[in-house]
Amino acid sequence: MSTSTTTPVTGPSSARPGASARRSGRLPSTLALSLARTRTETIGFFRERDAVIFIFAYPVIMLAIFATVFGQGGATVGPEPGVPFAQYFLPGMVATGVLLSSFQNLAISIAVERDEGGLKRLRGTPMPPAAYFLGKVGLVLAVSLVQVALLLVVAAGMFGIDLPSDPGRWWTFAWVFTLGTAAGAICGVAFSSLPRSGRSASAVVTPVVIVLQFVSGVFFAYGDLPTWMQQVASVFPLKWMAQGMRSVFLPEEAVVMEPAGSWEHAGIAAVLTAYLVVGLVVGIRTFRWRRRDDG
Repeated sequence: MSTSTTTPVTGPSSARPGASARRSGRLPSTLALSLARTRTETIGFFRERDAVIFIFAYPVIMLAIFATVFGQGGATVGPEPGVPFAQYFLPGMVATGVLLSSFQNLAISIAVERDEGGLKRLRGTPMPPAAYFLGKVGLVLAVSLVQVALLLVVAAGMFGIDLPSDPGRWWTFAWVFTLGTAAGAICGVAFSSLPRSGRSASAVVTPVVIVLQFVSGVFFAYGDLPTWMQQVASVFPLKWMAQGMRSVFLPEEAVVMEPAGSWEHAGIAAVLTAYLVVGLVVGIRTFRWRRRDDG
């Protein structure tokens, strides 16, 4: 009598991340769920073609308009020899692009998801809430990176703007971009609870973004703004993001155009970190998974 031994075959399904966890009855880790949620959010975002076109095209179009209108005849910003208008406006467009893809995008989209019942359904699943929020942050980072890369390619290719070659400047770009994106995303999550419905979200969020752009040195040279407007702008993160980006893309001598006479990197880091922390606290205390009329 012979005995045969069968060796189990390991197929692709058992090699998938989280497969062993599912067989043992355990949920995948929060990190694995966050990465999966980031992928889902990113796919969903790129299916919304109108939002994609607006978020990606807006900074590029605004840079083209302002550089063309104000840069005629080789006009410059600041004391002689000055900075070409296209180069001066680039940092503001990078900063406002981050604001659009983080704060505005999340504040509106989450309000819509809540209004349509999507958040309520998600809350009823075993997925930890942290995975949902980390997925949103992952989406914002991915979208912002693509957006900024596109803007820099257009700036260098169409307007001849010389991008920095100093690694130190790119390090400054990295931490300002990361802090600004994270703070904008967290504040967008917190602000999403303010609109009463998804239909009113754009009407509530968009004017805030527009006003911040006008007072924060995005559309005008910040040093030329009235003092009271500068003081108002200094309360909000967009002014500090734009200033941090100016320290990256403008020549060092352009620092004389800053009201403080310096780039204030420590102040930039402090304000963006403060908004990240405060937004997190406010978001935890006020975030709603259901509509106001749904209990």
